Amino acid sequence: MNFPKKLLAILALLPALAMANEGGHPLDKAPDRSTNMAALQHGAKLFVNYCLNCHNASSMRYNRLKDLGLTEDQIKSNLLFTGEKVGEMMTTSMKAKDAKEWFGAVPPDLSVISRAKASSAGTGGDYLYTYLRTFYKDDTRPTGWNNLVLPNVAMPHALWELQGARNVKMVEEKDPHDAGKTVHKFVGFEQVTPGKLNQLDYDTAVADLVAYMEWMAEPAAAKRKQLGVWVLLFMACFVLLAWRLNASYWKEVK
Repeated sequence: MNFPKKLLAILALLPALAMANEGGHPLDKAPDRSTNMAALQHGAKLFVNYCLNCHNASSMRYNRLKDLGLTEDQIKSNLLFTGEKVGEMMTTSMKAKDAKEWFGAVPPDLSVISRAKASSAGTGGDYLYTYLRTFYKDDTRPTGWNNLVLPNVAMPHALWELQGARNVKMVEEKDPHDAGKTVHKFVGFEQVTPGKLNQLDYDTAVADLVAYMEWMAEPAAAKRKQLGVWVLLFMACFVLLAWRLNASYWKEVK
């Protein structure tokens, strides 16, 4: 029976594959802004201004942003710039052919990206929060940028005006698994040019953006969790009634 052995081998490789996908860089914990409407609204604005130029969010309509406390007039005034209607999907005008020519690949749809990036290393929000904060200048790359979480990334640093330009600082250390080799270890960043935001404000902005992307992946998550509590309470009451009914039914049986 070779099937179980092959299955076990695949399962054993999953953690390694997850780390390979994340570039081996540890993920930072993303702040929880799921109930902060001001943060979610700010994140939606950042998403439209900086992400929707290249990426689609084809499973999300603009009018769903009303769930974040925005009015239709606010959506029209602050989030619609090229003649879209409030009821339309959040899509980019960039053609897939042009995107592939410019970046080497079509930018992924971001509708559920936070769920797709969840792994044993952390949640999808953790991945995105770390990813958007670990870009650095790299003149060897076509876009001039690289990333610690996703090495040799094809995407340029969309938020560079806010964060500024940074170089990565590495040191060489002996490979713990092979004394004859050395490995590069990340020790920090060096700010080359300042951005519009300081580091704290930039991290806050990224946290808001990530919170919105997590909300966008499942807008009904809060309602689902609320219903889940009621379902558990109902089940607890049902179990109690079933237990007492069972005791009453069998009390005369010896």
